Amino acid sequence: MVAPKTTPKAAPRRRSRRHEESGALTTFLGLPGLGSVLALGFLSGAGLLGAVANGQYAAFVQDHGVPGDMMARALGFGIDSVTIAGQHEVSDKQILAIVGADSRQSLLFLDAAALRNRLLALPLIKNASIRKFFPDRLVIEITERKPYGLWQKDGAVSIVAADGAPIDKLDNPKFESLPFVVGDGANERIGEYVALLDAAGDLRGNIRAGVLVSRRRWNLKMTTGVDVLLPEADPQKAVALLARLEAASGLIEKAVVSLDMRVPGKLYARLTEEAAAARAAQSHAKGAHK
Repeated sequence: MVAPKTTPKAAPRRRSRRHEESGALTTFLGLPGLGSVLALGFLSGAGLLGAVANGQYAAFVQDHGVPGDMMARALGFGIDSVTIAGQHEVSDKQILAIVGADSRQSLLFLDAAALRNRLLALPLIKNASIRKFFPDRLVIEITERKPYGLWQKDGAVSIVAADGAPIDKLDNPKFESLPFVVGDGANERIGEYVALLDAAGDLRGNIRAGVLVSRRRWNLKMTTGVDVLLPEADPQKAVALLARLEAASGLIEKAVVSLDMRVPGKLYARLTEEAAAARAAQSHAKGAHK
C-alpha cells in the first residue's frame, strides 16, 4: 500500500518543477506574449493548406504579412524606426518606396542585401548600406551621384555624374546651367569638355555646348550659333587662343558660321551667305575700279 501513496505525490511535484522552469525561461528571455505567438504558429500551420486552397492566403499576406514576420513582430522585432542619411536629390518617400519596408515586415527576417540591391538599381544612388539594430530599428545610409553635366544623345537630354553615368532625364530647370555635351560617348569624356571651359576664361559664358565628333575631337557650339572646330591634339591650347582673339577683335560676334582651328597655327572662317555675298561684291567693285 505504500507504493500507491507515493506515486500520486511524486507525479505532481515533477509537473510543478516543469511548470516553474518553463516560467523562469520565459521571464529570462523577456518574451511576453510567447503563448500567443505559439498559438498563432499552431493556427497558421493548421490553417495554411486550407487558406491556400481557398485563395485567401495571398490576401492575408497582403494585409498582414507572412506568418513568420507576424510572429517576429509579436516577439518585438517589428520595424518601428527607420533612419535615412546621405540623401539630397532622392526623397525619403522615394527611398522608403524602393526599400518597401513597412509595418507588415519584421526586422528579424528583413533581407538587407536585397534591399541594398534595390537602392543601387536607382542610377542616382552610387552606394548604399542597410543596417539592422535589434530589436526594431533600421538604418539606411546612401551616397548619391552628384549631377555634373548634361548629355544629349538621339535628341534626349540626361543628367550625368562626373564618371558619365546617366542619373536621370532632364526635367528640372535648376540643372540647365550644367556643362552640356552632345554625341555618342560624350558623357564618358565630359571631364575633357569641362577642361576646355576652364581654358576659355572669360569666353566660357559664350560657349553653349561641346559636341564630340566621331569620339575623337570636340566642336564648340557658341551661343551666337557659331561652330568652332577644335583640333584633336591639344584642344585646350586652341581654346585659349580663341579666347584671346575674341577679346582682341570680337571674332565670334562677326558674321561667321564656323571657325576651323584644326590646322595648327591657322584659322579658317566660314562666312554667312550674306557676309560672303557682300565680301564678293566688295572685291568685284575694287577690281572694276582698278
